[in-house]
Amino acid sequence: MKFFRSLSKLNATNVLLVVLLSSFCFSSTDAYDALDPNGNITIKWDVISWTPDGYVAVVTIYNFQQYRHIQPPGWTLKWTWAKDEVIWNMTGSQAIERGNCSKFKGDIPHCCKKDPTIIDLLPNTPLNQQIANCCKGGVVNSWGQNPASAVSSFQLSVGSAGTSNKTVRVPKNFTLKAPGPGYACGPAKVVKQTKFITPDGRRVTQAMSKLIGSTTCVIQYSSG
Repeated sequence: MKFFRSLSKLNATNVLLVVLLSSFCFSSTDAYDALDPNGNITIKWDVISWTPDGYVAVVTIYNFQQYRHIQPPGWTLKWTWAKDEVIWNMTGSQAIERGNCSKFKGDIPHCCKKDPTIIDLLPNTPLNQQIANCCKGGVVNSWGQNPASAVSSFQLSVGSAGTSNKTVRVPKNFTLKAPGPGYACGPAKVVKQTKFITPDGRRVTQAMSKLIGSTTCVIQYSSG
């Protein structure tokens, strides 16, 4: 990783966007922030169960930066589906547009767009629409100052996606936006499944599918 750049050029902070469709991971590269050269934002996408036409995933955003919070109006996450996937429903977040769902005659998906844009829900969201670490209006504190609130999560049910490790495909063209910087993500690479610990600490589970891939993201800041 090349950390040292002339201050006359654009400075950049690492963003580690880890997409785990059971385990898609995104590692950071070619970025430098003089105040926090090793800081990064990691986004994990873990398949936790299979459904008749797809899967349920938990997406978690970790702000591993030492000093820089994600401030209001918060993060916005966007990607492009690899096939013709749809989002049946979401908990802890929402897509800002439904898209064209005209081919569905019965139940209507939450979002049919090829490139959905996702935002966090607000703190006053009803409890039955929340999961742990959601619903903060996209605001995420820095890990260095407050690790307990440096995480943001949501859950989504994906349809028309395949129902096994051989048929599921990782989304493409991930973009993470927040006040200040812009974000760009590269190709995916392999990582391990995430393990989940229950709130009482008595049980551990892990993502359902096998290792698939990861991509690289970099946040760019203007030196002026």
